[in-house]
Amino acid sequence: MMKSEAKTMSPNILLITVDQMRADCLRAAGHSIVETPNLDDLARNGVHFQNAYSATPSCIPARAAIMTGMSQRSHGRVGYQEQVPWNYTHMLPAAFSKAGYHTQCVGKMHVYPTRNLCGFHNIVLHDGYLHYNRNYTGLPAAEHFNEYDDYLHWLKRQAGSDQDLLDHGLDCNASTVTRPWHLPEKLHPTNWVVSESIDFLRRRDPSKPFFLWSSFVRPHPPFDPPQVYFDMYKDLDIPLPPVGEWVDEAAAEDGSSGPTTSFSKLDKRRLNRAQAGYYALITHLDDQIGRLLNSLGEYGVLRNTVILFASDHGEMLGDHHYYRKVLPYEASAKIPFLLYDPGDVLSLQRGKRVNEVVELRDIMPTLLEAAGIPIPPTVEGLSVLSLCKGDASDWREYIHGEHSGGAVSNHYMTDGCMKYVWFSQSGKEQLFDLLADPEERIDLAEDRSYAEQLLLWRSRLIQELYGREEGYSDGTQLIAGQRPQACLSHIL
Repeated sequence: MMKSEAKTMSPNILLITVDQMRADCLRAAGHSIVETPNLDDLARNGVHFQNAYSATPSCIPARAAIMTGMSQRSHGRVGYQEQVPWNYTHMLPAAFSKAGYHTQCVGKMHVYPTRNLCGFHNIVLHDGYLHYNRNYTGLPAAEHFNEYDDYLHWLKRQAGSDQDLLDHGLDCNASTVTRPWHLPEKLHPTNWVVSESIDFLRRRDPSKPFFLWSSFVRPHPPFDPPQVYFDMYKDLDIPLPPVGEWVDEAAAEDGSSGPTTSFSKLDKRRLNRAQAGYYALITHLDDQIGRLLNSLGEYGVLRNTVILFASDHGEMLGDHHYYRKVLPYEASAKIPFLLYDPGDVLSLQRGKRVNEVVELRDIMPTLLEAAGIPIPPTVEGLSVLSLCKGDASDWREYIHGEHSGGAVSNHYMTDGCMKYVWFSQSGKEQLFDLLADPEERIDLAEDRSYAEQLLLWRSRLIQELYGREEGYSDGTQLIAGQRPQACLSHIL
C-alpha cells in the first residue's frame, strides 16, 4: 500500500455518475429488494440527499446541468437533441484543469462533437449506443461509432474483431427486455469504467490533486447484467410497481411507445424479468464501485478524496405502466445523490440526511467549493456544503423541471413535499402530496381541499415560464398547445 498523501494538498475529487438509476434503488433509501452495500456505506458515512432531482430527466440535458451548473433555461437544453455543439464559456472540468488539477473522464460524456474534451486533460470514452453515430451512411468515417468509442476498440482487441455492443440482441432503449451479458464479466462496460479509472490512479501526476469523473452507462438499458448478478434476482417474487388511480388502464392495455418513453401494461413474468435485470445491473455497479473505492485506499488517496455519487435521471420501470425516462414522476425525475468525505476534509456531519431539494446543477458549485476553486459567474446551482453542515437559511424553496417530447412534454415543480405537473400539449395538471403519497398514486388536482395549493404551484410555473420563447406563459396564465422545443434558440 502506498503512503497516504499529505492533507496539505487540495482534496482530490471523484465524481461517480450512473445513467438511469432511480433514487429509491438503494437499500439505504428503504428498498426491500436491491442490494447496494457499498453505496449504503457512502450514505451511512456521508450525506444522503433524499430530495434530489434531475431538472430535465434525459441524458444530454442532465449532463449539461452537471457540466455547466446552469438551469435548463440558461444551458438551453430542455429536451433531448443530439449533435448540438457544446460551446459553454465555463464547464466543470475546465475549472478544475485551470486550477491545477489533473483531470480525466472515464466513460460516458454524451457531448458534441463526440470527443470534445470540455476542459478535461483526457477522456477515455464509452457513450453507449448513440443512434446518430451508428448511421454509417450519413456520417464521415471519422465520426463512425467504431472510430471514436474507446471501450469498443478495447472490446474488439480483447474479445475479437467481430464483437459489437448489441451482439446479445438487446436494444439500447429496450427497458422491458433482459438477458445476461454474453461475454466474460471482466469485459462488461461497467467493469471497464472501473479498470480504466484505476489505471488513471496509477499514471496520474502525483504532484497535483486530481478530478476524476467515473461515468457509467448502466443501469441504462440494455438490461444485460453478468449472469451471477441476474441469478440473484431472477427467481425472487418482486413486488409489482405502483399504478396510480389516475392511470388510463385501457390505454395501457393497448400500449404506446416513443423515442424516450413507453406506456404499456406488461404481464407479470416479463415485468419481473425486467426488474430483476435492472436491480442486477445496480448490484453489479455497486460491487464495481466498491472495487474503485478499495483502489483509492491502495493508492493512498482515499482519505484526501471527496466523492460525490449521483445519477443523471431515473427509470420508470413499470411505475404507472411507464418505462424509461423524461416524465415528471418520481421514478424518472428523482435521483440518488450522496456526498462522501472519508478523510473528514470538509468536516461534514456523517450519516446526515438532507431533505432540502437539490438538483444536478448543484454538483458543479459543490465540487468547486470543496476544492477551494472560485465558482464561475455563469453557475446558477448552489453548493450543498452548507446543507451538509445544517445551514439551510438561504436555500431555494423549490425547483422547476421539464422535458419536451411530443405529447408527453411536461413541466414540474416540487419542494420535495408537494409536486405540481403540467403537460404542455394537453394542459392537463396533476398535484401530488409526496409526504403522504410518495408513489404518486393519488392525483389531487381536482380535490377542492387542495385548490389553494394548486393555484400556488400553477402561479409559480406561470412566472417561471414567462418570457420563454415557446410561449407557454403570458405572465397571467399557462398556454397549452405551443410547439415544444428540445433546445432553446440561443444554443442552436
